[in-house]
Formats: sequence, C-alpha cells, structure tokens
Amino acid sequence: MPRAKRKRAEVPAQSRGLDARRLGTAAHPASVDALAERIAIDGGSVLGVYRDPLGSHWQILAALPLDRVEPTPFQRDLSEAHVGRLADAIDTLDRFVDPVTAVPAADGMYWTPNGYHRLGAMRQLGAKSIVALVVPEPEVAHRILLLNTEKAHNLRERALEVARLAQALSLLDDRPEREFAVEFEEAALVTLGLCYQENGRFAGGAYHPVLKRCDKFLAMKLPRALEVRRERAAKLLELNDAVSAAVAELKARGFQSPYLRAFVVARINPLRFQRKPTADFDETIDKMLAGARRFDSAKIRADQVARTGGAPEE
Repeated sequence: MPRAKRKRAEVPAQSRGLDARRLGTAAHPASVDALAERIAIDGGSVLGVYRDPLGSHWQILAALPLDRVEPTPFQRDLSEAHVGRLADAIDTLDRFVDPVTAVPAADGMYWTPNGYHRLGAMRQLGAKSIVALVVPEPEVAHRILLLNTEKAHNLRERALEVARLAQALSLLDDRPEREFAVEFEEAALVTLGLCYQENGRFAGGAYHPVLKRCDKFLAMKLPRALEVRRERAAKLLELNDAVSAAVAELKARGFQSPYLRAFVVARINPLRFQRKPTADFDETIDKMLAGARRFDSAKIRADQVARTGGAPEE
C-alpha cells in the first residue's frame, strides 16, 4: 500500500518573516558592505540592500555588467529555443522585469544558478548590463535544483546538473555523500547523470522508478561515493544495452510502440510486485541484467505490449 504523502502544515496568514517596513532598515553586516563595495569595483551598481521578507537573509539588488555574469559550471545546457522565446518577449515589452539570481565567484565574476536563459536572452539582445539579486553566500549556487524554476527540468537535465554539481563539490568538500541530500535532491540523479555523461541518448526515464527504490545516498565521503556511482553507472549502461537488444528483437517481430523499452524493463523488474519500499542496488540491477539477457521475444503477445504504459523512448 503506497504511503500517504505528508501534508504541509498550514501557517496562519501574516505570521512569518519581516514586516515590510523592516526589510531595509537595519544596519548591514560587514560582509554585505564588502560585497556592495566589490560590486562597485567590478563595474556594477548597487540599487538597494535589503533582507528577504521570509528568512530575513541579506541580499543586494544590483546592476551588473553583462560580461561579468555567467552560469554555474555545473548547470544544464542552454535551450536556444527557450532563449529565443525569452528574447522576443523581452524585446516586445522593451523592459527587463525579472532579475536573475547571482552569487559572487572568483576573478570578479558572478554565477547565476537561476537565470541562465534570461542571461542568454539579454546577450542575444545586445544588452550591456543585467539586474540581479546578489546573494552574499556562494553556497546558494549549490542549491540549483531548488532555485531553477525558469524552465522546467526534464530528467536528463536534472540528472546532468546534479552529476556536475557532485563532481565539482567532490574537489572542495569530502563530507559523506548523504550530507548533500538537499543539494542533490535524489541519489538516483547522481547515478543517472553519470550515465548521461557517457551516453547522451541513455533512456534514463525507463530505469528511474527502479532506481528511486534501490539507489540511496551513501555514507562514504563524496569523492569515494562518486567512484561507486561510476561503477553503478557502468552497470546501468550495460543493462541499457541488454534492454536495447531485447527491444530490437521485438521490433524485428513487428511490434511497434513507444513503450517497448518500458515493457521490457517492467518484465525484468524484480521489484515490480514487492511491497518493500527499498532494495539493494547491485542485487536489483544484477537480476534485471540477467533477465534482459534471457528475454525471449517469441513468448510476447501483442496484447501484452498494448497494455503497457510508462516512459516512452527519450
């Protein structure tokens, strides 16, 4: 029986955060004043210093030179189509009304974990500067999945971002991987991202439901955990090849459906009828790999495939 989702406790209206008159009245911490000075040195302009209304964190509304702002190095790839649509909308309105989020980086640069497409649109339009909410704490850039709401992520984009973030953090921080649960959001995303790095056409959506039950955050330090995840990714890619071979057999017999891979994965999934919410990764994937290699397309009927749903080929 599926577990009921925990409902967020309702908060009484007007009970959290700061009164509007208090957002900009307190004395600024020295770190905020130092950041404001840096923005000016870097060719920008401070438009306002204030605390956010919910968590009372200090932020700076600033105009930054466009060539000083760049995406975080672990961010998803730019969608040129989305940039084009944004550029058309901004150009038609003739106003930029949605500031990007930025954090201070090295060498006078500023990273934007939320605003890559808006940044691209402004570059396409030839803008000289961009308005940003500059957050003093650089670690906010690591909360990329929480921040990036500009364009909905698909699974491939989410996984690639998390894998890149894990690889970047492994050079800076050797805490246990499980302590990065908030930044990475889901353990399976790290493994899937490493698969996508090896094979951009990897069909991650077919295996994601299985991984959510058997791929958990590891207690070992992040650099070592990444080594384990690379081993897991290699095993998943091997499974994907075996499943692709089974799909090819079905197509050779005349089966045509966007859900053939989902059908094969469902047939070999050892967790399909298990009630336990979790399982061991290696044991699960080894069983699936053996099942894929034994798959006999001659035993499959058309009505069985017709009942299949799930993730189509990506």
